[in-house]
Amino acid sequence: MINKRLLIKNLLAHNDESTFYDKKRQLNLHTKEGKAKFLKHICALSNSNPSNNSYIVVGVEDENNEITGDDFFDDSRIQNLVNAFLENPPKILYENVPFPNLPKDRVVGLVTIKPKHKTSFFKKNIHTILANTVFVRRGSNSIPTEEKIPYTKQNIETIISIENNSRNSIAHTLDGVMNFMVERHGDMLSQYKVFKELFVICWAGNPKKIRETTYLSRVDIELINEQIKLFYSALDVVTISFDDESFTIIEHVPLGLNDKTSYYPLEKVTIRFFDNGYYKMETQMLFEPPKYNTKMLHHIYNANLAVLSKFQKGITISEREEKDLENFPYTLMICYLNGFQDAKQKLIDAKPFLKSNQNPLVYLNFKEAMRILRKMKYNKNNE
Repeated sequence: MINKRLLIKNLLAHNDESTFYDKKRQLNLHTKEGKAKFLKHICALSNSNPSNNSYIVVGVEDENNEITGDDFFDDSRIQNLVNAFLENPPKILYENVPFPNLPKDRVVGLVTIKPKHKTSFFKKNIHTILANTVFVRRGSNSIPTEEKIPYTKQNIETIISIENNSRNSIAHTLDGVMNFMVERHGDMLSQYKVFKELFVICWAGNPKKIRETTYLSRVDIELINEQIKLFYSALDVVTISFDDESFTIIEHVPLGLNDKTSYYPLEKVTIRFFDNGYYKMETQMLFEPPKYNTKMLHHIYNANLAVLSKFQKGITISEREEKDLENFPYTLMICYLNGFQDAKQKLIDAKPFLKSNQNPLVYLNFKEAMRILRKMKYNKNNE
């Protein structure tokens, strides 16, 4: 079993990006340009590594390999994005890997691109990349090519060596459990569960009981053996259930208008463990967006756009309008899900202004709203 934190360290020890891995400071899938760049590297790494895994490390400074981390990225449907634009798409996996020196809400992203013999190429245009374009790696660059790609095994020995040096041990597992429960989450309820005498899941959160259901807030969940963060959120709440074979997380998001908030089930993730040392993650979208009166929504929508306009122009806004701005991302998301087609683009266009607001919740809510919309989009494309 590979310890993903060790794997990242061993990849970075190679210093320079190469034909088998790339590193990025952050991942931006909100824009077509960001998606195009990500897909370009996936395409190039896949074509240049038909016989071994290749990797993208996210949350690392390019010049000096400083680990700065990135936001927790829980988009289990990122494979759908790859499938939508690439012909012969490789199988990919995105994992969130915690590092001791990073804040709780920051992780290093690890994209694993599985080997595949068929050549990947773009099957439709995106940003400046045209359909039928093929990319390969030349050193640390992903470049287009019209030449036939030769089958190569040049990186097999290097990757096998790196992965073998990243194997987990009992010491790593015990250290991981103690670090999670004592050092990082000593201030809240922490628990662990061992599955199949091999896998260890730790979780922490603040419990609160609503009716007959116990929810956890400020939740952090990790698969310790592989140093993978399974879930993290400072805002949403989850319910957790488990038996001897599986561990299930149901995420709930707080949504509402005019300070009236309810929790809505968003997504169910079940991890099933097997006797052969293998595990499988299954994801099910549960979200049913709340419906509101159209006339009332029109009024709220226009009022929120007016508040944003005042903020953009530097006009002082009231305490009530500050609260409206804090809820602006969720409000526009609700409007979009109720048929206001331009609301999503207006939310995206507002990103730089929301990010510059002194209240950190404003931009945090923006990222949460975009995450939910992205999940819904990928889920719809997969139906």
